[in-house]
Amino acid sequence: MLPKTVLYYGSSQKLPEPVVLTAGPLTMQFEPLTGFLRYIRLGDHEIVRAIYAAIRDQNWGTVPPQLHNLRSKIEKDSFKLQFDVRCEQKEIDYLWRGTITGGPDGSIQYQFDGKAGSEFFRNRIGICLLHPMTECAGQPCTVVHSDGTEEKGEFPKTIAPWQPFFDVRQISYRVGGTTARIAFEGDDFEMEDQRNWSDASFKTYCTPQIRPKPQLIRAGEEVHQKVTLRLEKPAATLKPVLLGSSPELTIPIAPVHPLPPIGFALPQDLHPLTLREVERLRRLRPGHLRIDLPLASGDSGRRLAMAVEQALAVNAPLYVGLILSDAAAQELATLTDHVARLKPRIGLWLVFHEKEEFVQQRWVTLAREILEPAAPGTDFAAGTLDFFTELNRNRPPADSPSLPCFSQNPQVHAFDLATMVENLYGAASSLDALRTFSTKAAVISPVTLTIRSKHRIDREGELPPDVDPRQMSLFAAGWTVGSVAQLAAAGNVRSLTYFETIGWRGLMEREAGSLAADIFPSKPESVFPLYHVFADIAQFAAGQIQRTCSSHPLLVTGLTLVDEKGSRRILVANLSAATQQLKIDCGYCCAAIRYLDETNAERAMNDCEVFRREPGAPARSSAGKLSVRLLPFAVARVDIDPEAC
Repeated sequence: MLPKTVLYYGSSQKLPEPVVLTAGPLTMQFEPLTGFLRYIRLGDHEIVRAIYAAIRDQNWGTVPPQLHNLRSKIEKDSFKLQFDVRCEQKEIDYLWRGTITGGPDGSIQYQFDGKAGSEFFRNRIGICLLHPMTECAGQPCTVVHSDGTEEKGEFPKTIAPWQPFFDVRQISYRVGGTTARIAFEGDDFEMEDQRNWSDASFKTYCTPQIRPKPQLIRAGEEVHQKVTLRLEKPAATLKPVLLGSSPELTIPIAPVHPLPPIGFALPQDLHPLTLREVERLRRLRPGHLRIDLPLASGDSGRRLAMAVEQALAVNAPLYVGLILSDAAAQELATLTDHVARLKPRIGLWLVFHEKEEFVQQRWVTLAREILEPAAPGTDFAAGTLDFFTELNRNRPPADSPSLPCFSQNPQVHAFDLATMVENLYGAASSLDALRTFSTKAAVISPVTLTIRSKHRIDREGELPPDVDPRQMSLFAAGWTVGSVAQLAAAGNVRSLTYFETIGWRGLMEREAGSLAADIFPSKPESVFPLYHVFADIAQFAAGQIQRTCSSHPLLVTGLTLVDEKGSRRILVANLSAATQQLKIDCGYCCAAIRYLDETNAERAMNDCEVFRREPGAPARSSAGKLSVRLLPFAVARVDIDPEAC
């Protein structure tokens, strides 16, 4: 049997409980594993999402922190924490000490004192502060610059492509009836809109982007920084109303949108599908399979042929990602020969260029001219292999006939569970921003759990950087519920592509099993819990999706599907390590509830077909609300039959 923590979040390491802290009227929590100070709140009102420090290498990789020697003095309305953090990775050896204090007047200070133990190149060292998206977007603020001048402005309502504020010495804004003033010392700070990368926050950070990067840090070099939060005047303590109650889901009558087609990416290392894999993929009714063809490699014909075979086997059209080089004209001409020979069922061409973060219009025009005769009537998408940032900063012409295309993942800036949950609610912001400069629906492709490697090599016994052990966990299943809920219900999505079909970036394990069984302990031919999420959605593939609202979005999420007969399926997920007693406001009804949790997850993974046949236990609402008890990281399928009661 797998340890519970592996089922929960793919690791045998038990995560420490956060330390709950109070500073006068403010509440917050400290994470002993990461050094994050999170969720600084006045009652239900979040003033600061997080304060933390990051060591980022010359490629913007975040060096994992190893926190030790935590000392704490915690009083009823104040606290002081001190801890040491070592960041070691390859040539990087960096040690910093954190000191965090909170006073009874609501003041909070986060101090960073670091020293390099080796010589290395870096892009950033020091403190970052996250301002919450929900409370701040579109709200006025005042920035004080290093020369003492003030700038009146506001947090961007829709995603700002570039930094909204530079040279930030202090920023103030109102939340929960009081004004928070945040001062920064020890470096030059500026702000970016992290929603560009699907984060649910604005970030004020050190090391302005205008400085040359990477910068050489020599052994012994020191950095001293400090951030101080003060309330303008003593604020009355507000008791949380929502956060003090149990989670509840509500389902507004409108809006209702057609469920967009959901497809999956094919692995880079394509292998023939087994009969069982074909059967399991067909059960998901994929809206498409995506294959990427780096046309300069000379291998596009073989890869396209394998992709065509798999698409035919699972009865899905192909999305063909064309990664062009400067010799695009010849590459596309060769591709048309392959298309004429293979006669693939192509649902969409996606156009990219290997040297461009966002493909130039001339390449799209060229691809359209050459490929249109080979596959008449096929739509084109153009954009980036990277993030919405590139689309936002290189906006296509208003009359562009191509669909906008970009990828998403929740781990661009941090990789802990809390960050991944938070970023579920930043993902749909890109779709709101897209409406301001494009009338076309978005092709979000692919959605992955972590940043994809453009040049990946899978080696036995090693976990590549774009593989996350949480792929095989209950957490990933719950995160998938939240991701589909946020993106599909936004209303201007042409299609969604998730994960890969097979392998440790995918929906199920290969026939041969994992290449690194000690750190990715899946069983050969098993499915991952998130497979069952897509299987449950697939049964309503021709239906509609309703917006589903959570009173506690960082704890519980859900999505609601409706078919042509009026039957409803609600998928709910516990995103936390604590059992949640959830209420669903769904009116008077009878339902069948099937759980996927620690009690049956291994059976669901290893005996997929048996689990799929289980109908769930009967339930009836009381006072218009249905009770669902979710064990840690559990997912529940709630089927409501309008004629059953």
